[in-house]
Order: sequence, then structure tokens, then C-alpha cells
Amino acid sequence: MSWDLAFISEQDFAEHVRLTIQQYGDKLAAFDLHKFNSNIVDPIKLIFDKTVYHYTWEEIIKNEIFRQRDKSNNNDIGYFHQRFFQYVAGCVVPLVGWDVIFTNEKGILLPDGDKVKTVFVEMKNKHNTMNSASSGKTYIKMQGQLLSDDDCACFLVETIAKRSQNITWSVSVDGTRQKHRRIRRVSMDEFYKLVTGQDDAFYQMCMLLPSVVERVVAEATPEALPQDTVIDELKQIADNENNSFILALYMLGFGSYNGFRRE
Repeated sequence: MSWDLAFISEQDFAEHVRLTIQQYGDKLAAFDLHKFNSNIVDPIKLIFDKTVYHYTWEEIIKNEIFRQRDKSNNNDIGYFHQRFFQYVAGCVVPLVGWDVIFTNEKGILLPDGDKVKTVFVEMKNKHNTMNSASSGKTYIKMQGQLLSDDDCACFLVETIAKRSQNITWSVSVDGTRQKHRRIRRVSMDEFYKLVTGQDDAFYQMCMLLPSVVERVVAEATPEALPQDTVIDELKQIADNENNSFILALYMLGFGSYNGFRRE
């Protein structure tokens, strides 16, 4: 595979993907029946979903396991987006404070013609993940940075923005609409463009990402990958008790209910 990214080496990219996968932590642990039902699944919902969407039992159980794992995976992907920039020239990723700090001694040109030496970044996954209180708090933090450093700008960088953009960020703080030309709302592709000098840098990274993830996962030891046993355990319960698979599933949620309870 040829390597076309000038702003990060193939080795660094693969290592970053490996470290991101490590962030999944115990979510990579295999699901047995106890873990699967730790928050008590809704058997009736599973039956409706299976029938309406024409899934097999194996597919519906896998989907439920995926849903449980996925609830906390956004933070892990946030790690990928933020920590990626530690490999990009001019960027640092502090342990506390800002998510990314980008510095260019020759100057960073902003869309309105301003030129600054440093950009301080707060990074969010989606455009709609901040409520008004969170937005106001972040904006005040950026205002404070501008007051202490007149050669900087502050960006709210969104991985999934409504559109590609690098615009003045306007928010309501204590009931008053606030905006400053050096406090900006920036989509991820525009931030990649700014720090790498390559217009389609984010696109190029996205195009290479699937093959790198596949390679890193393929190189992992079998013990590192989850081997879920939920469906096998449910089948075993059904066979041992001479019951149907559906009854075994019902017992997960209704095992103590009248009619289901074994005396």
C-alpha cells in the first residue's frame, strides 16, 4: 500500500490507531450472558426488532451487544481525533486545558485577514453536543485566552459539523449575544487544512483509515479480540431445560415474574 499522507508517517498513523483501539479497554472484553444482561435487556423489544427487521437471533443478539458497547465509544473516538494532532508538525496535545494548540511562528492566516501565531482548540464530536451552558462556559474560556494573549485565536473544532466552515462563533452568554472574529467555529476538514497546508488533508486521512484499522486489528493477538458467548449460552439453556430459545430469552428479563419463575 502506498502512503500518500505527507503530514503523518505510516508508522505513526498505525501506532495511533493501535492506541485508539486500546482505549476501548474493557468494552473489548467478551460478552457472556451475565455481562449481556447486567442492566437487564428487554426481551419483548428484541422480539419485535428481530421480526420487524427480519434479523436472525444471532444478528439481533450481536446488535444488542454492539449497542451496549457503543454507548461509551464516542469518548474513544474523541481520543482518536484529538490525539491525532500530536503527530502533526506545529501541534501539541496538552494533558489538561486545551485539546490542541497549534503554533506557527510565521503566522496563521484567518479567513478575515487576521494573522496570529497560535490557535487554541476545543474539540467536539458533533455540532449539537453542547448545550447553552456548556457553550457559554467554553466561550468565556476563549475570551479569557484572548485577553491574556493578543496574538492568538480560539477555535471550536467540530468533527461532524453541519457543513464545511471556518466562521465567527456567536453564542449567548448571560442572555447577551457575543461574538469575536478570533473566536471561531471550524469544521474538522478546515482545521486539517489549516494545520497541514493541504486542502483535502482530512479526506486523504479518511480514505486511508479503513485499511490501517483493518491491518492493526488483523495483527492483534486472538486473545485481544472479543469472543462473545451470549448466543451459545442462550441455546444451551434452552436445550438443558427443554425449552424454546424465546423462553430462554424471556428469562433474562422476567425470570422472577409470575409464570416465568421456577419454584
